[in-house]
Amino acid sequence: MNATPERIRIATYNIHKCRGLDRRISPARIVEVLREIDADIIALQEVISVSNGVREADQARFIAEELGYAHCLGENRQLRGGAYGNVVLTRLSLHGWRNYDLSWRGWERRGCLRADIELPNRALLHVFNVHLGLAFTERRHQARRLVGPDILSNTSLQGARIMLGDFNEWTRGLASRLLATHLESVDLRHHIGRTKTYPGVLPVLHLDHIYFDSSLQLERFIMHRSRTALVASDHVPLVAEFSLQAEAEEALIESA
Repeated sequence: MNATPERIRIATYNIHKCRGLDRRISPARIVEVLREIDADIIALQEVISVSNGVREADQARFIAEELGYAHCLGENRQLRGGAYGNVVLTRLSLHGWRNYDLSWRGWERRGCLRADIELPNRALLHVFNVHLGLAFTERRHQARRLVGPDILSNTSLQGARIMLGDFNEWTRGLASRLLATHLESVDLRHHIGRTKTYPGVLPVLHLDHIYFDSSLQLERFIMHRSRTALVASDHVPLVAEFSLQAEAEEALIESA
């Protein structure tokens, strides 16, 4: 699929450092899954990029080059001698990006990567790629930061917003409640007939989420469970297809 002025396909995928259920680290296998999805914009979590001369060790660059996509990396910390964090890839025009620190006290460093992407109709889309913490109190702090004036409620941002990623929130916690007051959310049962998405082989939790502005019309949503995807990571990709409402589309073009 190639994006059109009317429709865009966006995916979120925690690739678990490219380590599959068979314990094999294979960035090439992640690329295969992403080719199956054929999304215009892809948000990846748990990506390691080590610049040691081994092409596949720099996972962000390797995946982007194999797909022929532009990419940006939001480094949250160093791991195994390289950058570790979130990545946004796109076949569209990437105008800029910023990484926000969501870390809280002594817990593992976490972040939110914002990528500003020009859609085929010249409207600007702000993509917020999130990976929240494991602790309940940690996520409460992070949720308030996400909806605050520096990130989601930043009045200087012109264009539609979508926030997606691994929220590590298996119950309807503060992050879910706060984001629901600012953005629309995907009704999983309506689209895929279930409410759980993790792990991919036998889903029992709902960790990965997609939230979006009302100016984006959700047309289709799938949980991509191909044979390769079920082995490549413990998560499977969630894929949403959106169209821009005509009246909102015109407004976004004027402000872009």
